[in-house]
Amino acid sequence: MSYYMNTEVKGTFEDVIGRTGEALAAEGFGVLTEIDVTATMKKKLDVDFRNYRILGACNPPFAHKALQAEDKIGTMLPCNVIVQETSPGTVEVAAVDPIKSMAAVENSSLEPIAREIREKLERVIDALR
Repeated sequence: MSYYMNTEVKGTFEDVIGRTGEALAAEGFGVLTEIDVTATMKKKLDVDFRNYRILGACNPPFAHKALQAEDKIGTMLPCNVIVQETSPGTVEVAAVDPIKSMAAVENSSLEPIAREIREKLERVIDALR
């Protein structure tokens, strides 16, 4: 089993970024951070890189539950969702699988939280199909 879930979407990169934000919001997530990898690669390395963004998505009630269960879980928050243009008119959206990432913590009280977040992220990915 993979450490992420994904789908490919037809459309422009910016349109898919918007649709992804809407799908996340529908599941109670806000985008706390947005890292423009393309711009960063150009600025820091003078390298041209495909359209690629990392969205740091947070669902506050679940983040609160996770932090109560494990005080160092913040090292794994927020949930990362990537949006990358794989070819003109085709954009991949991928989200971390929280069950896989939180398994490394070995705290059984995180399992139900991770399961619920995974279900929400799966619905985000499904909404983009």
